[in-house]
Amino acid sequence: MKHLIPRVLEQHGLSTTNLQIPEAMVKLVIERYTREAGVRNLERNLAALARAAAVKVAEQVKTLRLGKEIQPITTTLLDSRLADGGEVEMEVIPMEHDISNTYENPSPMIVDEAMLEKVLGPPRFDDREAADRVASPGVSVGLVWTSVGGEVQFVEATAMVGKGDLHLTGQLGDVIKESAQLALTWVRARAADLNLSPTSDINLLESRDIHIHFPAGAVPKDGPSAGVTLVTALVSLFSNRKVRADTAMTGEMTLRGLVLPVGGVKDKVLAAHRYGIKRVILPERNLKDLSEVPLPILSDMEILLVKRIEEVLDHAFEGRCPLRSRSKL
Repeated sequence: MKHLIPRVLEQHGLSTTNLQIPEAMVKLVIERYTREAGVRNLERNLAALARAAAVKVAEQVKTLRLGKEIQPITTTLLDSRLADGGEVEMEVIPMEHDISNTYENPSPMIVDEAMLEKVLGPPRFDDREAADRVASPGVSVGLVWTSVGGEVQFVEATAMVGKGDLHLTGQLGDVIKESAQLALTWVRARAADLNLSPTSDINLLESRDIHIHFPAGAVPKDGPSAGVTLVTALVSLFSNRKVRADTAMTGEMTLRGLVLPVGGVKDKVLAAHRYGIKRVILPERNLKDLSEVPLPILSDMEILLVKRIEEVLDHAFEGRCPLRSRSKL
């Protein structure tokens, strides 16, 4: 913000004597209108506020007081002077003539919540969004890394009558497709232990297909870090239990259920905080990466470190995930 706000003000012919944008209002713009890893949309929104202020400043400029009364030249006056053979005296007044006295600088406008809604419109995001999107079983909240930083990524799973096939959508790369297949295999193998089927010899996919979707279909997605999120969405679907709305996660998993470290931890935690998420599940081996996260962010969140996928499920559901047995691997 140190350079962004002054640049936006300068581009619109303003200064802090005209418009002030408190840090708290900048945070509200981020939380309610942008929620992006970069600052492109933030700058656009700040520019909209600056334009609104510039219009207001222009409206407040008072009529120029040139410090000298000059009789306006009307058509009647001009005609009478010319008819009498008189001369018409014209005085050219430079723009700088008494210009310092022509504008009274009012107190600066200070951006508040009312101005945000008036200029930017109703908030695009609110803290209830995650709760609304995980309000039904089969949805979990993941964290991903992009070229411009971390982002929150929802994963949706549903079942339908079919032949046991897995359908994947959301412009996915090969690695994330393999992660989805691995997640489904692990859940099927542990179905009885997870109380998803009465016995281990029952096919969890008998006469039904599974469809997993990653929203924001226009954005390419790849990488192994969605493994734990995929398992959580599938367990939620098969158990008909909703995932906690205040919890997001990231982590690669193995076929044996181990949770492996991932990259971009700092950006992912910042994205979760920006989104209003209070609990983040991370691989235990990513503990060292938390030193890069600002302390005020960490103090405002609960970081849950895990070694195995069963621990992820314990944290992801209210009242833990009931398991008949827990792997010792």
